[in-house]
Amino acid sequence: MNTFLISIALLLGITSCNSASQKSNQTENTVSYEKMGSDTLVNFENETEGKLPSGFVADATNKAKSIKWNVINDIGNKVVVQQAENSGSCYNLLVLDKVAYNDFSASVKIKAISGEEDQGGGLVWRYIDKNNYYVARYNPLENNFRFYNVVNGSRKELESTEIDIKQGEWFIMTIDVKGNKVTCSLNGKTLIESTDDTFKSAGRIGLWTKADAVTYFDDLKINTSTK
Repeated sequence: MNTFLISIALLLGITSCNSASQKSNQTENTVSYEKMGSDTLVNFENETEGKLPSGFVADATNKAKSIKWNVINDIGNKVVVQQAENSGSCYNLLVLDKVAYNDFSASVKIKAISGEEDQGGGLVWRYIDKNNYYVARYNPLENNFRFYNVVNGSRKELESTEIDIKQGEWFIMTIDVKGNKVTCSLNGKTLIESTDDTFKSAGRIGLWTKADAVTYFDDLKINTSTK
């Protein structure tokens, strides 16, 4: 009798371990980003073309005709693109799911492809929901780089500067955040230094475009070992 009970216990233990292992593997396989200590690197090389990248949630601030973020092949390199033709104060969002950040340094490669009403895009952070977050964006139609907060769906400009990066050129946007201090850079050059206390708690990080801006994004890097 004791031998029978021991055998059952061992069988249950093995089944439990296998289930835990399978669950761990499933969780790992559904996320498109890798964590390396304090660093997170997101690229799209292992993603399926024509689909939303895993580990992200797509949404929009204010009324959207459609929500359309997809992974595509850009001359042999997979990137994610915003393709919806929205208008007005519709902000297209693609946000990392579940992981929240407070102080960090984040960078992403961006290329403005097209857009009659708007072009370019940028990064969002301390994202609470689709109506409340910070965003910095570059627009090649206006040749300006701006830092905003979005509160209850209403966008407020906090800082702005002029810079000329052409449509169709890759550029790197970097955002450094510590407490209420924000530093925004393009291609390694610091262009905006500001403070704001609207959002003090940790929030998610993501990608942003406005209206009909078709934009490519790649290589999102997040480092939390800021000094």
